[in-house]
Amino acid sequence: MKVKDMTKGNELKLIILFSLPLMLGNIFQQLYTVCDTIIVSRHLGVKALAAIGCCDWLTWMGIAVVTGLAQGFSIPVSHAFGTHDKSNVQKCISALVVNAIISTVVLLAIIYPLLPRILVLLKTPVDIMDRALAYTHVIYIGLFATMFYNALASILRAFGNSKTPLHAMIIASICNVGLDVLFVMGLEWGIIGAGVATVIAQILAGCFCLYHVLKLKEFMPNSICRDLSYYMNQFRLGIPMALQNVLIAIGGMVLTSAVNRYGTYFLAGFTAMNKLYGVLEISAVSYGYAMVTYTGQNYGAKRYDRIKSGVKKVVLLSLATSILISIILWFFGPLFLSCFISNTSQGAKEAMTYGLTFLRCLTIFLPILYMLHAYRSTIQGLSNAFIPMVSGLFELLMRISGALVLPIFFGKSGLYPVEVLAWVGAVVILIPSYYHMERNFQIVSEKQLTNCFMENKIRTYIRQRRL
Repeated sequence: MKVKDMTKGNELKLIILFSLPLMLGNIFQQLYTVCDTIIVSRHLGVKALAAIGCCDWLTWMGIAVVTGLAQGFSIPVSHAFGTHDKSNVQKCISALVVNAIISTVVLLAIIYPLLPRILVLLKTPVDIMDRALAYTHVIYIGLFATMFYNALASILRAFGNSKTPLHAMIIASICNVGLDVLFVMGLEWGIIGAGVATVIAQILAGCFCLYHVLKLKEFMPNSICRDLSYYMNQFRLGIPMALQNVLIAIGGMVLTSAVNRYGTYFLAGFTAMNKLYGVLEISAVSYGYAMVTYTGQNYGAKRYDRIKSGVKKVVLLSLATSILISIILWFFGPLFLSCFISNTSQGAKEAMTYGLTFLRCLTIFLPILYMLHAYRSTIQGLSNAFIPMVSGLFELLMRISGALVLPIFFGKSGLYPVEVLAWVGAVVILIPSYYHMERNFQIVSEKQLTNCFMENKIRTYIRQRRL
């Protein structure tokens, strides 16, 4: 199986080539998320769409915690691969597998019993509570499948392989769409069928990745790592990344709670927009994954010059991409939203108006979101999970403040810019923090040059003495 050393070659070319398969994979992942929503909305109606929407951030939190843990656990793998230390890579992979299992069990044991209470706290409308709870239960039980896929995909990405996760996601997407049709429309399982289809798709994607991970025979551990420092180092990176996503999700749930106050149709429009949110950030997430691997490998190899150059290029690439996406969604937003909101459903016109206003507010400020992903992922690749977590805290504070304060003065219209305020709260922390770290690269590089110069002087002196 192919691996990619990102410590050599043209920085922008490496980042783009690594990102493209991830982008396609994210497109397919969004495809089956979108298909879930379209099939549920078209077949079961606007209230079923609202049921998915009211628990959107809650289900995202579980998935994002698992994804954050897996991504954090894999950073030491990319560092070890950057130094070409096979024994170190084997220990990192062994620790990652054990940590993935333990963390998923603990997460589910803590959150699963609390799901009904959380939905009540979110002020979920009574007429959709049962369906929302059933869907949430299925997604959370399926977190084992989510971790199974993400842990294996993160290992592959740490080796510079972004194509295999793409192929896994294509297979999963096709199966998910087929199972959606079978479970929701054929067997009439309702909203539960959509959740079950998603979980099965994740299992299939994980199995495909496992097959390819096992091909990395020279890097596969022969036994369980007994060095606790490996486990602690991975948790040191994984837990802050998971907490960062928890903070983002809590803010999102507070926003959802505020949205719920304005009725089912406002919630349906918000949900339709939220399903396009994933489309908005497909490229941003892909560039982010690329920068975690790129930065991680070059940090392990102490190629600080390449990190600085790579960041400059990915920032320009992110800005160009976000502007292009903003233009497309501004003009074609109504067409995309109509996929989720059937014109024949009661309240469809009202829901469409709300959804379009939400969407256009986000598209105007989309470059901020792309900067957020670029800088946060770079910092994570530098083995610093604390600063991204702090940025998540500021994102939480901005989202909660906006959701609670702005409606007092502007009513439901005050909820439209809340997400943008959250992005601003994060980048205000991330961008200055990265450039502070970059200045430290310069200091380290100068020390390396000084040490190298002194070593050469000493060697020259010794040779002269011998002569």
